[in-house]
Amino acid sequence: MGLNNLFVHLLILFSLAVAGLCDVDCVFTVYVRTGSAIKGGTDSIISLRLYDANGWYVEIPNLEAWGGIMEPGHNYYERGNLDIFSGRAPCLTAPACALNLTSDGSGDNHGWYCNYVEVTTTGPHVPCAQQLFTVEQWLATDISPFELTAIRNSCSYGVDRLSHAVMKSSASSSM
Repeated sequence: MGLNNLFVHLLILFSLAVAGLCDVDCVFTVYVRTGSAIKGGTDSIISLRLYDANGWYVEIPNLEAWGGIMEPGHNYYERGNLDIFSGRAPCLTAPACALNLTSDGSGDNHGWYCNYVEVTTTGPHVPCAQQLFTVEQWLATDISPFELTAIRNSCSYGVDRLSHAVMKSSASSSM
């Protein structure tokens, strides 16, 4: 009887530990450099999806609303800006190695030239990670490559797998 009781208690403890792991959030800090090209800034909403080497991803549908930490009244994604965003989202299973950066094309000046996106992540029992994604591309419908999305992938799998990844979570609120 005592052994069965111990087994039940260990099973409950293990279940609680596993359930607790599912709710662990990491802190993501995202640095976005807008190019200095004429009309390189935008008023559009920018979203970001970060993938790990296992195909899991975290989606941030609106970077500014999720974690814009610049001074009040700051105009994000303007020519020459380095904008910083920080917020919590579910931890990935490995460091980010691919991104999907997308503009919704809204606003008076929808075209945007992005130099790079740099991402740092950390969390409880998760090693710090840093990844630089060189973008150097217009996200616009009226300038080559006539796309509102830039995908950068240094993962060990191809771009085709990015569009079929199983979503881990959607990060929609700030810290």
